[in-house]
Amino acid sequence: MSLLVFAPHIRKESEDGAQYQEKFSTFLARHLVNQDKCVILHKIIVKFVISEKMATKIQKIMESNPNTGFMFGDWLTRQGLDAKGQHAYMKSGWLNRISKGVYVLNGTAPKLLHAISAYNNQLSKRCIVGAYTALELRGYSHYLSLGKPQAYLFTGRTNKLPSWILSHDWDMTVKYMTTSFLGDDLLGVETMTFEGDILLVSSPERAFLECLHLPEAASSLLDLYYIMESMTTLRPRLVQSLLETCSSQKVKRLFVYMAEKAGHPWFKALKFDNVQLGLARYMVVPTGKYIAKYNMIIPKDLAEYE
Repeated sequence: MSLLVFAPHIRKESEDGAQYQEKFSTFLARHLVNQDKCVILHKIIVKFVISEKMATKIQKIMESNPNTGFMFGDWLTRQGLDAKGQHAYMKSGWLNRISKGVYVLNGTAPKLLHAISAYNNQLSKRCIVGAYTALELRGYSHYLSLGKPQAYLFTGRTNKLPSWILSHDWDMTVKYMTTSFLGDDLLGVETMTFEGDILLVSSPERAFLECLHLPEAASSLLDLYYIMESMTTLRPRLVQSLLETCSSQKVKRLFVYMAEKAGHPWFKALKFDNVQLGLARYMVVPTGKYIAKYNMIIPKDLAEYE
């Protein structure tokens, strides 16, 4: 006799709570003579129906939140699946736990940017995908290095990423900084859809400033200038606001020097009355060429590049 014959009776009787056990035993006794077989079949059917109900519940959660591969415990609780239910789904093989209170659907290959999207959207966080990663997502990838992709992530100092994001073996190498050198108001940060997920991604204007702010920036300034040469459509109003907000004189001087050197039309629309470039000499590198207009020493290859 097929298990599907019994399943509707299980569902109906289980709705009656305490009466379920007695009524279902009577039901089985009408169809099977051997009591041991009744008990065994009873267990099988209950397991079958519970599994079916679990599949239905997780399917509803996924349907109401498409492209959600990562699920945080707090978010699942708000969807109606409490901690006990989450544990049951994990034991049943529906969910895999990658850290405390962090799950992925069984069979799902976790990706870093999907995790960042879920982290922001489910927990109301603000982790920005910026610098080189933002430039690559926006099409400025032809000058960037090959190999395993790198994810440059930025948060404020009071909103640090959890350790499991930094230590997990992702499809990308995590490059993480806590900084507020461009303020705390997400100036120049825009939403972008990536493989169905929503990310906070720096605009090209902001991303280039972030690249200049990286600790390793001094060793790759000529490569950055190659990117600057291709940035013909930057928005002068946004560039103006970012320069006025930026707290790093080094970053501002390098950006303005490169933009002027590239000769982009948008550079002529900038006004520097409210852009504090500073007066002290700045050594971007220990030895190089001195640029008197910006009172800084930059790599010789950048200064002499035509």
